[in-house]
Amino acid sequence: QRINAGARALGLPYGQFMHGLKLAGVELDRKVLSDLAIHEPTAFEALVDQAKAALAN
Repeated sequence: QRINAGARALGLPYGQFMHGLKLAGVELDRKVLSDLAIHEPTAFEALVDQAKAALAN
């Protein structure tokens, strides 16, 4: 839920976010992503940006 809320707040649904991360070669598990969404929002936003870029290609 935390990942979904964080990704949606930045304009990307959970499924697309996870797929974009996979395409970008980011190998973080959901626990780490959840922790980043809560404690490191700037880093989480950078991951969302990477996912968006990977999906655009």
